[in-house]
Formats: sequence, C-alpha cells, structure tokens
Amino acid sequence: MTSLATRHSSLATSRTISVAGIQTSYGEDMQANIAKTIDLVREAAGKGAQVILPSELFQGPYFCVSQEEHWFTQAYEWREHPCVTAMAPVARELGVAIPVSIFEKDGPQYYNSLVMLDADGEALG
Repeated sequence: MTSLATRHSSLATSRTISVAGIQTSYGEDMQANIAKTIDLVREAAGKGAQVILPSELFQGPYFCVSQEEHWFTQAYEWREHPCVTAMAPVARELGVAIPVSIFEKDGPQYYNSLVMLDADGEALG
C-alpha cells in the first residue's frame, strides 16, 4: 500500500508551502526502489507539493530494527549515494526540495543520515 499525503501550510510571511509525505513498501532492489520513489515524487509535485518527503531509507527494506553486518555493504558516502545522485536531478527538474534519507558510510562509521536537496538539486549545508 502506498500513501501520499499533501498538506498546505501558511508561514508568518503569508507564504504558503505545500508538503507531501510518501510512505510505501520497498524491496531489496535499490534501483527499483529509487524508480518507485521518483514516480511518487513526480506525482506529488504534479499535485503542487514543493517539499516532498520520501520514506525513510527508501533504498531498501527498513533494516534499522537490528544491527546486521550484511547491511553495511549498502552504505555509501553521501555525495555518491545512489539515492542522492538519482534524486538531485529530479529535484532540479521539478523545482522541489527533497530530504533524502540514506544509509551513509563515513570512513569506518555508519549513519542513518539525511541529505537535504534544494529545489535546484543542490545539497544544502
């Protein structure tokens, strides 16, 4: 089951921002998961969302309930993470901001991280 929720929020400056949250199931095929997420991001942007939040760690099944060594092979440096490199051009094309949840490898350390892509496709600080 896939869920796509959109909410409009007014800021103090009278600017309205539309935010969409995506929640769906994923398998072990990272490229298929990325393609599915891109389709859902496009759907949300087509409904007017400006900030689109994909599911946490959409690169595969959610594995953070236990520490299993075989998942460490699925971690990447954030700049080269397949989810980041695939979503950046989509953010740029659609003019939307996308927080991309990733399993990050930084030297010998591993993190459940987030890379915030701005509407120009660039990672924010």
